[in-house]
Amino acid sequence: MQLGAKGRALIQSFEGFRDKAYKDQRGIWTCGFGHTGPDVVEGTTCTPHQASAWFDQDTAKAVHAVIATTDVPLNQCQFDALVSFTYNVGAGSEAHSTLIKVLNRGQYSLAADQFGFWNHVNGVVNAGLTRRRAAERELFLTPA
Repeated sequence: MQLGAKGRALIQSFEGFRDKAYKDQRGIWTCGFGHTGPDVVEGTTCTPHQASAWFDQDTAKAVHAVIATTDVPLNQCQFDALVSFTYNVGAGSEAHSTLIKVLNRGQYSLAADQFGFWNHVNGVVNAGLTRRRAAERELFLTPA
């Protein structure tokens, strides 16, 4: 599977486009549509074209992670929601999450309820993450 239009739109709506590097809520340098890594430091800038290229590379990693960790059939909306989640929390966190464990037991509705637990930054509930997780849950529950 590949990231669909709904997933792409969801991720980009929550990440937003920033052409100058900024520190995210955890203090990580970020640029474009939520791109992080050793190539993003203070002073990094990007064009919309570069941001789009980074986005494609970064979402490809999240797509691969979701494919690698899920053992049950997914519709496009479920897949897109999981890619958005993974893009945000990271492949390692996604792989070890209760969300994936429950999902792989075939308990789709219980898995959907797990999105809401991932709304903290440094132990504090974050309103932006609460909205994002609600949107991911809603997409996950949307019939294809």
